[in-house]
Amino acid sequence: MTQIFVVNSGSSSIKYQLVDLATERPVLGGLVERVGEPGSDVPDHAAGLRSILHDLGNGHEIAAVGHRVVHGGALFTEPTVVTDEVERGIEGLAALAPLHNPANLQGIRAARLALPELPHVAIFDTAFHHTLSPAAYTYAIDRDLAAQHGVRRYGFHGTSHKFVSEQAAVFLGRPLASLKTIVLHLGNGASVAAIDGGVSIETSMGMTPLEGLVMGTRSGDIDAAVLIHLHRQAGLDFDELDQLLNRRSGLLGLSGNGDMRDVQAAASNGDEVAEAALAVYRHRIRRYIGAYIAHLGGLDAIVFTAGVGENNSLLRRRVLAGLEFLGIHVDPDRNELASREARFISPDGSPVAVLVIPTNEELEIARQTAAAAL
Repeated sequence: MTQIFVVNSGSSSIKYQLVDLATERPVLGGLVERVGEPGSDVPDHAAGLRSILHDLGNGHEIAAVGHRVVHGGALFTEPTVVTDEVERGIEGLAALAPLHNPANLQGIRAARLALPELPHVAIFDTAFHHTLSPAAYTYAIDRDLAAQHGVRRYGFHGTSHKFVSEQAAVFLGRPLASLKTIVLHLGNGASVAAIDGGVSIETSMGMTPLEGLVMGTRSGDIDAAVLIHLHRQAGLDFDELDQLLNRRSGLLGLSGNGDMRDVQAAASNGDEVAEAALAVYRHRIRRYIGAYIAHLGGLDAIVFTAGVGENNSLLRRRVLAGLEFLGIHVDPDRNELASREARFISPDGSPVAVLVIPTNEELEIARQTAAAAL
């Protein structure tokens, strides 16, 4: 049984999964938490990897190690076998993802030290979106300044958008190249992508994962002058603005709670503040759906995925309400059906297929790792 060891290293955690290549199913997985925190039994990522490998024991034919890396910039646009030079490249991109790339790199270095005989492959969240046109990825600021500092749209959640769009084609029994699809990845972090024939042509996240949809704690789209205004009028410095937009905005900023389940429960109990927050959340999604239909020049499928997208039937129904004129319909009974399987929530014969497809980023990382290293 040949397996891919998938590693997702965060600043204080290591999430892992062993994926069997033959069945494409997880053999086992887990999470090491509090890495490097005071009082923790896991002082660093190297110790965390040693602990994981000790728990795995013998009998696992690991063929390669796949690593999730958040930001590949313009440098890494495909799965990349890790070398010392690649490590330096990932490190050099830390300014674009200071909360993620350094932690991802610590996991890579620890895993290469623990498993030096195996190929290690970096899978970048941004890579799927490298097909964006210059018109889609360019910000309208001084072009020389932007080029000097890597300022452009990169997009994120690429492994999820790729996996889900390809699964939609399989589920529909249609060639991927023929499909115009909008994928809504709705979790605590959220993004939407327009995918034409399997190729990403637009996506909501930008240079960082802050842009786009309203999220659990992130603002999504905002007039940049708001930051200047808050700096001048409220005296907020850059670090405080960073914390505001990334940690204290989104549903949390609007309602006092960043968990969609709690916000929706409050709204159902008559909390007007919570309902107003959900209205902003839905409005932002609908705006992107309309824009992306225009960019695609038509639409074959809308796919909901990730924690909120897969499990929140009320949100799905309310997001798509009133879009029947675009051929988008929701079957109430199908929408309410709880399932872990890919499924239609649109009626038979609907011009646009509305689907719920569970994402599986670990499997996608394993697939890309195997393709690059084996």
